[in-house]
Amino acid sequence: MEDRFAMVGGSLRMMLACLDVDYRPDGTAAAACVSFASWESPRAESSTVALLADVAPYAPGMFFQRELPCLMRVLTDLPRLPDLLIVDGYVDLDASGRPGLGRHLFTALDGAVPVIGVAKTAFRTATAAIPVLRGSSKKPLWVSAAGADARAAAAQVASMHGPFRLPTLLRAVDALARASTQIGSSI
Repeated sequence: MEDRFAMVGGSLRMMLACLDVDYRPDGTAAAACVSFASWESPRAESSTVALLADVAPYAPGMFFQRELPCLMRVLTDLPRLPDLLIVDGYVDLDASGRPGLGRHLFTALDGAVPVIGVAKTAFRTATAAIPVLRGSSKKPLWVSAAGADARAAAAQVASMHGPFRLPTLLRAVDALARASTQIGSSI
């Protein structure tokens, strides 16, 4: 796998990325990615969208089969693989390690890139997920991780830019996926 660090001003620079997918009634989907350099970044440095046709239908308990190909597709459009990925969902679905979307993505990337899952709703068996309260919300986000320390990941998610429960860049990738109508959309 190629070097995931970019030289900027003579120093190594990390690239972080948030991923999300929006499913359309016609069976298509838009997978979006926003990239940024630091946890506190208020805006994306770049973004890309991949539109996909003939997306697998939703199957209860097998969500990753629908979402993972979309995420992998948008990652192929990036000039390099990010150093860390953040997905909407859980890494593990229970304490015994039953894989969620984040774990499937981590495995698909051969464990080369840490994956942090940020879920908006509690999943009763995902007891290892760490609750993170942001802004004035009384409802936590649920953070889990593969290839990274979950407590450190939770602290980083808590530090992300924005006054609301959902960090600015997680809101941005969701909005980008929902609004995208063209392949290769970018900011």
